[in-house]
Amino acid sequence: MKAWQVGELGEPAKVMQLVDVPDPEPGPRQLVVRVLASPANFPDALMCRGLYQVKPELPFTPGVELCGEVVALGPDVSGFEVGDRVVGASVLPHGGFAELAVMDVGLTFPAPAVLDDAEAASLYIGYQTGWFGLHRRAQLKAGETLLVHAAAGGVGSAAVQLGKAAGARVIGVVGGPDKAEVARRLGADVVIDRHTQDFVEVVKAETGGRGADVIYDPVGGDTYARSTKCIAFEGRILVVGFAGGDIQSAALNHALVKNYSIVGLHWGLYNLYDPPAVQECHRALTELADQGLVKPLVSERLALADVADGVQRLADGVTVGRVVYAAGPAS
Repeated sequence: MKAWQVGELGEPAKVMQLVDVPDPEPGPRQLVVRVLASPANFPDALMCRGLYQVKPELPFTPGVELCGEVVALGPDVSGFEVGDRVVGASVLPHGGFAELAVMDVGLTFPAPAVLDDAEAASLYIGYQTGWFGLHRRAQLKAGETLLVHAAAGGVGSAAVQLGKAAGARVIGVVGGPDKAEVARRLGADVVIDRHTQDFVEVVKAETGGRGADVIYDPVGGDTYARSTKCIAFEGRILVVGFAGGDIQSAALNHALVKNYSIVGLHWGLYNLYDPPAVQECHRALTELADQGLVKPLVSERLALADVADGVQRLADGVTVGRVVYAAGPAS
């Protein structure tokens, strides 16, 4: 089969090579799937650079989430059959940027019928992160104001839709007019272009000086530091990631004086500590998709040959919405 492999660390466009490799075999409680779609995610780029907390042995195939059709079952597999359409995580080194991939039954779920392959593949990491972050960690309530940074990106776009579905007023921060239009299409009530507007001042103006009740921050660095200037009394700043490249230090005296919470989210730990909650999350997301309340925004569907370029553009921060390898012609 053909697969993108990383044989040395560096920028994705330089170190990802499309090669012929043997078909993978499923181990115990594993599935082999024909890849139908696999989105590019920031962890894919970080793993290529050797900067992610998960460091697979070289060579490996990136593509941490996917939608696939089951073609082979390993020992001790129940609940799935050959031909099932599924979504979930890949088992590295056999990631989703290939014709075939390996999945673990504990991280595999039925694909929502209402979503096409590329949309279904994009429902997993970003939307589960948003669901656990907003509902489990930040306890977002209807009527509250939610500020979402990088609102046109993969993780941020999911948070915008989930916030709206929860009844929140959503303010999205983006970089540039194209991304601003995407945030509006996602349903953001207020869109801020950080290139031309100060999000702190806009949030204060939009909330009558109160600030945002929940701030969803996958960027970190200076974005986090400035977010502390527009967080409401008893607000919650949700630390999701550090796409900006800098890991900030929290001024705990400031959190004390302003009476806000700094809430961390490592979504992957729920697979270890509370697997039933992950199953419940997928059921909830499927229901929201069935109701038309969430739908991943797939902006690009790539042929297999174009995957490395897509991952590089994601790493460079120039993509909008989800960039997805979709089996078949690109569009």
